[in-house]
Amino acid sequence: MLQSCADGDDEQFYSIALQIAASEARQGHKTTARELRAAVEAARSGSGASVPIQFAKPRGELESIIEHRQPRYVLKDVILDSRLGGRLDDLVRQQVRRDWLREHGKTPSRRVLFLGPPGSGKTMTAEALAGQLRLPLFVIRLETLITRYMGETAAKLRLVFDETAKKRGVYLFDEFDAVGGKRNATNDVAEMRRVLNSFLQYMEEENSTDSLVVGATNYPELLDRALLRRFDQVISFDLPTDEDIKRVVMMGLRPFKTGKMAWNKIIASAAGLSQAEIVKAAEDTVKAAILDERSTITTDQMLQRLEERQEMQDVFSNKRNND
Repeated sequence: MLQSCADGDDEQFYSIALQIAASEARQGHKTTARELRAAVEAARSGSGASVPIQFAKPRGELESIIEHRQPRYVLKDVILDSRLGGRLDDLVRQQVRRDWLREHGKTPSRRVLFLGPPGSGKTMTAEALAGQLRLPLFVIRLETLITRYMGETAAKLRLVFDETAKKRGVYLFDEFDAVGGKRNATNDVAEMRRVLNSFLQYMEEENSTDSLVVGATNYPELLDRALLRRFDQVISFDLPTDEDIKRVVMMGLRPFKTGKMAWNKIIASAAGLSQAEIVKAAEDTVKAAILDERSTITTDQMLQRLEERQEMQDVFSNKRNND
């Protein structure tokens, strides 16, 4: 506890304090436990920041495996439907009140799998979770994690999971299918089977910091089925609904005036595009308005950029089919 204070690792300090509170509660010292929890909550809210201030970055060998990112978003910054928003709110509530759960012998959900098409908001949502919880975001760099030398990848994976137990944060395995692919895949090798087995074993280990481990993949069909039992929650991301499209466009075009937009045409033109592609279309529309020195944006201008995105998607799809 004193070491975390000396290192300036506030979240680790709070985590230990909450563990002490849980221990006091189990011994029947309810008043002491409540006072400790109240003190931690007051200290956490005292800074007034919506995202963490500076956290210690990974050092040594971990520096090449884990990329530290300062969260830029919270959940209200992400366009989410009510179903998805509700599940994420429940996840946040479990994490925020994790000390209460532990006092009753329960642990919060801390292993989450995000599934969905490219550009559907999986990575941004992981960042927003870190911002909402005021935790650092640690992105696992698969290009340095996975090597061709026997045993080295599993050893690096061990370092990552050891770090999740030492330093509370949100740990994101993006393109997770590179690690969690099916063990009977035709292009599989014995080394990657060992890596997956190691990952499954590490996922089962106890973790007193309750760090969030988030896996995100565009290709759920490639994942080994054994993984589903290891994750506390599996959350699917879909292409935006009609209402989502309208919200994304309106948010992307701010602060420009739009007048009366033909939303039926815009929604039809955006059909099949991911949230990220619609955001980029809105950004392109805004940039053109700035360069043309216009103060308003019309439906036709937005439609033009959406059509360009559809053409790009068609070219990519045709190229992939030809390959």
